Order: sequence, then C-alpha cells, then structure tokens
Amino acid sequence: MPESKLLIKPDLAQTEYLKVTPQSAGWEHLSFTAVKLTRGETRAFNTDCNELALVILGGTCDVHSSRGDWHAIGSRTDVFHGLPTTLYLPRDTRFVVKALSENLDFACGWAASSLPFPPRLVRPEEVNIELRGGENASRQINQMIPPGFTCQRLVVVEVYTPSGNWSSYPPHKHDERKTAPDGTLLEADLEEIYFYKIDRPEGYAYQRIYTDDRRLDELILVQDSHLVLSPEGYHPVVSAPGYNTYYLNILAGSDQSLAASDDPAYAWVKDTWKSKDARLPLVTLQMNHGG
Repeated sequence: MPESKLLIKPDLAQTEYLKVTPQSAGWEHLSFTAVKLTRGETRAFNTDCNELALVILGGTCDVHSSRGDWHAIGSRTDVFHGLPTTLYLPRDTRFVVKALSENLDFACGWAASSLPFPPRLVRPEEVNIELRGGENASRQINQMIPPGFTCQRLVVVEVYTPSGNWSSYPPHKHDERKTAPDGTLLEADLEEIYFYKIDRPEGYAYQRIYTDDRRLDELILVQDSHLVLSPEGYHPVVSAPGYNTYYLNILAGSDQSLAASDDPAYAWVKDTWKSKDARLPLVTLQMNHGG
C-alpha cells in the first residue's frame, strides 16, 4: 500500500524534526514546525505576517522577543505528565527560544494575520479541560487557544485518547462555511494539523480521512511524532489497546471557530452514550513538574 501524502514522518536526527508549509501541504493557511533543543541551545524565529502559537510539549525555556520576555516557562517533562504552556505571539514579532532543561520539545503553528493582537502566555492553570464524548469514544480536550481567544485565525487544543478508545468521533468535518438563516455559523472551513505523541515508543493509532463522495478515503497508521494533514473531510482516530494517544490540533481557516458537521451516518452513536470513561482525565495540573 503506498504511503499517504497526508502523513508526515519526523526526521529525529534534525533539531527541527518536522516542518509543514502551505506549499508543502497544498493548502492556504497553516504552517507548523516541531523542534527539540538541549540545555543552552537556542532557536530564532520571526513571525513576519503571521500570528503564531508556541506549545511546550516538554521541558522549560526562556523566550526573548520584540514583544516582551517570558522566563522559565514550561512545567511538564512530556505531554503525558501535565498540562501545557502556550505562548501566542502576533505578526511582526522576532523571538528566540532558549532551552533551560536538559531536553526541550516544542511545536509552533502559525497562519497569516492582518491584525496586531497582543501577545499572551497561557499557563497550565489557565487551560480548560473538557471531557468529551462517551463510553469508548471518551477523550480529554485541553483548550489553550479556543474559539473566542483574542487572535485572528488560530485555534489550538490538545486531545488525549485513552488506550483502545476513539476520538474525533462521531466523524466530523469542517471543510465548507455554512450559516443558518439568522447568520449563526454552522460549519467553518478549516485546515487542521494532527501532531501525535504515543506514551510508549512501539505504540500506534489509526486515523481515517474521508469525504462524503469518497474522493478522499484514507486509513493512516500513525506513530510517535508523526503528523497528519487534514485538509478536508471527516477525520476520526482510534488508539491501539495498551497505548494512550496524544495529538496537538492546530486549525486555521475561514473563522476562529470549531463549528463542524457530524457524518450523519454515525451521528446516532451519541445517543447511546450513558457515561464517560472513568480513566479520564489522563493528565491534570497536579502532574506538572519542571523539565
């Protein structure tokens, strides 16, 4: 079976071990990079005409920027041991990330912005935890840059799917802008990145991406530090038994929103849920500790 063009595998020999641009993805808005640094190493960036979200996956760092400085941010060793620290930076910002911990793992997602919103550090204690779904489709959502955040396009959340569970389920899509007669947004047109971490190195998950007409219909095997592009269609995920799956979702498009439409063939499943998985939440603020 040929490998999916929607799957991006990491090059872990490189400091910047993953990179996505609109040109490489074949879409309009989103760019992404994942970077690993060791203590004392630095990495310089310029947001140019983009707004940017920096998510600390594990470790601690300083960020020095043309918009201000943030010292010793990040309080989890990896994504399975606490809640995230996220730094939002507006367009026309130069910044340098310096690793303070032995290992620093962070990701940046960005999209074009025409408006100069203020920078903001979202600390772990400010992250809203939502337990979504039910039964074996229960999952944890950490909301860092949710709809309503003071920015132009970006939406950033983390999702934890317990061993054997499904998430992004029932399958939903957000690939065309739809409004109700009163103007209420029913569905946004969004590009989406799924950046994965698995809690054991041999673990894996599967993600299906498909459109109503099956013009796109792919089943993708994902492992630790893999990235999946979701340009359109429905995109459910299932985590292999024995392994907890994390993914960082970064979205951008027509609206700063998560308005989506469920696949009507599977939406009925919601009515069968009577409880949520007792294993949730998988990560909490109390788990945070310095890297």
